[in-house]
Amino acid sequence: MTTVQGTNGASQALLDNVNGTQKSNTSSVNDVQDRFMTLLVTQMKNQDPLNPMDNAQVTSQMAQLSTVTGIDKLNDTMSALIASVQVGQSYQASGMIGHNVLVSGSNVSTEGAGGYFGVELPVGADKLSIAIKDSAGNTVRDVTLGAQSEGTLPLTWDGKTNDGSVAATGDYKIEVTAMIGSQAVEASTLSYAKVLSVSNVNGGIKLNLSNNSSVNTADVKEIF
Repeated sequence: MTTVQGTNGASQALLDNVNGTQKSNTSSVNDVQDRFMTLLVTQMKNQDPLNPMDNAQVTSQMAQLSTVTGIDKLNDTMSALIASVQVGQSYQASGMIGHNVLVSGSNVSTEGAGGYFGVELPVGADKLSIAIKDSAGNTVRDVTLGAQSEGTLPLTWDGKTNDGSVAATGDYKIEVTAMIGSQAVEASTLSYAKVLSVSNVNGGIKLNLSNNSSVNTADVKEIF
């Protein structure tokens, strides 16, 4: 053990050991306390007898020990709490497996009979125009709807083009325009997908969808 030189203040070695510099996460609170007391006693034994540490210095170092051990216990408690919450969220989210959801996205698929999608309107609209486009950007179907309330609006495409023919099987892009009077207002498109599985990853619970994307549970706008 490094000898503590005679000094009135706390040595840097003492402070570094108390604060756990590069300390392994597996060190227990008791280990920290034992090291602190050993270093403090050693420091007191090696102090200058003509200029010894006063009570205020000892009290200050003891307060540092209390702070360190308190933070260590708090970290352990918070880690256990977070792990418990994540397990609960994972079990809860698993109930969504097999359900269909609307999430942020602009795709709709058809195999001859169309598909589902949605629109989110934060403030509602007097008129809502929807354009379904192919991979080349050509509009295959236009739909105009009347006044809509704010919120999530689930919609269905019958899979037909503007001329009444059946659209080719594949993925299409949705574009929307919402108007209040002559003023355009905010509107966003939603994609429809099935929840296939749930993952517990860093940052929270993820839902793995049939459209090869993963989303947070908070990103789900509607469940079917």
